[in-house]
Amino acid sequence: MKLTPSKLNTFTLYKLPAAFICGVRTKILNDEQCITTVKHKWINQNPFNSMFWAVQGMAAEFSTGALMMSKIQSSGKKISMLVTSNNATFTKKATGLITFTCNDGLLVDDAIKKSIETGEGQTIWMKAEGKNKDGVVVSTFNFEWSLKVKSSI
Repeated sequence: MKLTPSKLNTFTLYKLPAAFICGVRTKILNDEQCITTVKHKWINQNPFNSMFWAVQGMAAEFSTGALMMSKIQSSGKKISMLVTSNNATFTKKATGLITFTCNDGLLVDDAIKKSIETGEGQTIWMKAEGKNKDGVVVSTFNFEWSLKVKSSI
């Protein structure tokens, strides 16, 4: 069963309810990128009338993680994945609809291939950039993902 934006949105409802309630939604998922959105509203605001940084982080992480999940599924292997580190930069108040884009599909392909070939864990940094409706970057998140092929013993 191939992952689709609709299936990922259902996944968030059952497995990541905080993200679902805050409005994180997957819009596009393909071999090269994943795009998620989240809209500033009462449930996800901070005291400064903009989106809480952690809500932006959920949408950003999901854009990287969904891409990773899709690539793992396509590999046909059992591979574990885990965020081991992250950092973020905030450059403008996040209001309105914020769109997070991760374009690191080829990077994930390389890491999975190397892990399958060597049997060793791999780490990669994936970036998700959040833009408002005017195309202005409001935040940039970087996530270090660890992945490893599970042994078949």
